[in-house]
Amino acid sequence: MSTAAYTPWGPDVAVSPGRLRAAIDRYVATINGRDPAAIAALFTEDAVQADPASNPPNVGREAITSFFENGIAASEGWVFEATDIHTCASTVAIDFTITVQLGTGSMVIRGIEVFEATDDGRFESATAYWDDADVTFA
Repeated sequence: MSTAAYTPWGPDVAVSPGRLRAAIDRYVATINGRDPAAIAALFTEDAVQADPASNPPNVGREAITSFFENGIAASEGWVFEATDIHTCASTVAIDFTITVQLGTGSMVIRGIEVFEATDDGRFESATAYWDDADVTFA
């Protein structure tokens, strides 16, 4: 066994931790901008997105756009935060909180979302992990 330090970012990996963190910063800002087409543009044309993971996935930008159009229509506003970011090779996982403004109050979801990124920083997959135990209402 080698005693050399291992790093998952070798010369053949074009996505660096810094680029992944920048992609998440763009994702958070775009999610909070509530423009479904702009959000979907962060994904590859054939991306797979599931939110939560137990739901059937949205496949392709058109389906991802529709998913966010529905979420925007069902709420008065939201604030999405990536509270922690974890990177490894082309994968980035975030701990997130989203506070959704509803007509009579708000809903808070805390979860984890895992992304696979391409060399150009777009997401080819995104899967959110949360269930009813992660949801509170105020």
